[in-house]
Formats: sequence, C-alpha cells, structure tokens
Amino acid sequence: MSTTVTQQTAMDEAVRHIAGTYAPKGNYIGILMLASLFVEAWDYYSIAFVLTFIRQQFNPSPLLLGLSAAGVQAGAVLGALLGGWLTDKLGRRVMFMASIALFIVLAAMQAFVTSIEQLIVIRFVLGIPLGADVTTSYTYIMEYLPTGRREVMGNRWQVMYAAGQAVCAAVVALFLVSGMSHEWMWRVILGLGAVPAVIILIMRSELPETTIWLVRQGRFREAKATSRQIYGDSLDMLPDMDVTIRKPPLREFLSDLRQDPVRWRASIYSWISFLCCGGQFSTFGFYIPVIFMMVGVSSIIGTSLMTGLIWVIAGIAAWVGPAMLPRLGHRGVGIAGFSTVIVGLSIAAYALYTGHPFLLPLAAAIMMWGHIWAVTNPLTIATVVSRAEYRGVAGGLTYVFNKIAVFMGIFLFPSLFAMIGQANATTFVLVFPIVGLLAAIFIFREVYGFQLD
Repeated sequence: MSTTVTQQTAMDEAVRHIAGTYAPKGNYIGILMLASLFVEAWDYYSIAFVLTFIRQQFNPSPLLLGLSAAGVQAGAVLGALLGGWLTDKLGRRVMFMASIALFIVLAAMQAFVTSIEQLIVIRFVLGIPLGADVTTSYTYIMEYLPTGRREVMGNRWQVMYAAGQAVCAAVVALFLVSGMSHEWMWRVILGLGAVPAVIILIMRSELPETTIWLVRQGRFREAKATSRQIYGDSLDMLPDMDVTIRKPPLREFLSDLRQDPVRWRASIYSWISFLCCGGQFSTFGFYIPVIFMMVGVSSIIGTSLMTGLIWVIAGIAAWVGPAMLPRLGHRGVGIAGFSTVIVGLSIAAYALYTGHPFLLPLAAAIMMWGHIWAVTNPLTIATVVSRAEYRGVAGGLTYVFNKIAVFMGIFLFPSLFAMIGQANATTFVLVFPIVGLLAAIFIFREVYGFQLD
C-alpha cells in the first residue's frame, strides 16, 4: 500500500512525537553507542606508542611505517561514506552489529601479521568498520534521545575517546615496566582492541531498530512495536499496516540542506570544523609522545605516564564541554575550543623555539582541552540538522572531512618535521584552529535545540 497525504501527516506527527519523548533507557543507549569510540581511540592511539617497536621488528621504509599508522584512517574514509549510505538504506541495527563484529576479527588479526605490508592492509580494512560504526552510532543517538539531551550526549563522545587513550597509555606503561619484549608488546597492544569490542557487541545485541527509521521506511507495525518497547507508547496516530514510501535518491541530500540557510551553514561549519580538528590533532596531538621523547621531556615510561595524564585532563574537558552546551550553545563551545587550541599551540611553539621543553606538557594539556571542546560537536551538528532519510549520509560525509585530515596529518607531519623543524611545524599547525575559529564566528548560526524530524 502506497503512502497518502493523511499517512504522511501521521508519519510526521509520530516522528515529532518520538523526537520529543524521553526513553527510560535513552542515556544507556547513548553511552552504549559512544562506547565504540573507546575502541577506535585505543586503536588510533596505540599505534603511536608502538610504532618504534614495529620499526624494530620489520625495519620498513618511512613511507611504509607512515602507512601502517595512517592506513586505518584511509579505511575510515571509505567506511564513513559506505557505512552512512548503508545505515540509511539497510537500517541502523544491521550496520552497527556488522561493523563491530568485523572490527573484532580484524583487530585480532593485527597481532599475527608477519610483515609490514600485511599490517598495512589489515589496518586499512580495519578502518572501514570503524568509520561505519561511528556514523551509525550517531544516528542512534539522534533518534533515541529527545531534543536537547541528544546534543549533550552526542557531544560527549570525546569522553570515550579520552578514556580509550588514557587506558592505552597506562597499559603501555605497565607493559614497559613489566619488561615485556617489544615484539610481544606491539602485537598484544594492537590485538587487545578486540576485547572491549566483544563486550560492546554483546551489550548491543538486544537493542532494536530505531523507531524513527522504521516510521520513515513505512514499516509501521515494527515501529509501533519498538515504540511500545522503548517508550511505552503505541503511536496510535499510525495505522496498523505498512506502507510503501518513496526512497529519496542520494543526490537530493545536498539540495535538501540548501533549502534552509541555517541548516546549510551549520553543515558547512561541521565539515570545516571537523577538518580543522583532524588537522590540529593528527599533527601535534597525535605525535605528543614522539615530540616529548625527541626533545627530551622524559623517558619512554615517563612519556607514557605524562601522556596518560594529559588524556585524563582531556576526559575532564570532554565532560565539561557538553555540560556547558545549554549555556554557550554549539557556537560558543566551538569558539572557546579553537581559541584555547591557539593558546596551547602558541606556547608549544614558543617552548620549541626557545629550548624550554619543560613547557611542552603544559602546552599539550591546554591544546588538548581546547581540541576536545572544538571536536565535540561537528558530528552532532551535522546529524541534528539532517532529515532522518539522510542522517547516516550526513554523519558519514562529515566524518570523512575529519578522517582525510587525520590521514594526511599522521602520514605527512613527520616529513614536515624533518623539512622545516619542530618549532616551525608546530607553528604551521596553528592554521587549523585559526580557520576553525573564523568558521565558528562568521559561518555558523546556532542550532542548539534544533528539531527537524
């Protein structure tokens, strides 16, 4: 049966009703979706600690060593685009179960490679489920939590990211103190990412499809059943039969955004800011352990502990930033974040120019606090202002901007270090927060509390 005007009105009413309803387990579902960021953070940052040991094991060229670190980010670009599209087409539940299951297999495979080429290939493929899972997770958050709460929860993703990196730093330090051989260490560290992923898969297995997606697919019977399960609401405005819904083609995504200047400007800001966040972190932030050791801040064990402390501070920032969202709005959080990054990087550049390495931990902590604030909201903004029909695509496209910058930063920053020096390279990185700050001031218009569904 095809949809009618009356049925379309009922669908819109049902979606608006759900978007304004608090699910008793909404916060639990949101946290469970964000938990995948812990896994990504572990994989993302663990490679920074063990690159030295991988180089000792395989003696690769600088190009291959860089690809082993950055390959997962290249895979995440493909995963975000493909995963976002499939999330809208096949459903949220199918994609988050498939992506986390694939990650488990690939993460474990890293521990058994016999060449640097095998590691590069596995890490590239590993990036695909990582990119897909993040975009799928955000559709769940935006469709399970009510307006206002979903923005705060979406912006809390960096709490999981900071936790993953802090735990990783602590485990590396523990293994170093225990005297574990370097070959065993890098294999165990990379393979351990599968463990939390298994736990997440088990916990996610009982979650149903989102009600909003089912409604927009015309699957009213499932939508009503899911709504009763999650919200205790039967959605009586919907008929008890399924209908055939027109599936809008992907090419209509951008034209739909352009119809509303606020949504369009918000989307542009999400792309620019996420690109800038990827650039500023994947250059200076990602290489904090390497920089500390290169300039003699501390030993490898001391660097691990110091980096872990920085990520504890970042975790606090990841909690405080979203808490300030109702007061500052997305725009205020972005302005404050990028401004703080500029301060932190400026101190770091000064420390490197003047030979005062003891200032670097302070500079890194300031930089990371600001970065966490700036990076919290691009995905939230992009998915909030997108229609449910395109929400996966919106999150995937936005994530691509970040992952392209991250891949290029991790891959090329060591070469930039070698060409122009540590201080000049750090100064160059300032271009990213400056562009992000200008975008927040001149392009973005506030969308906190925005409701489109």
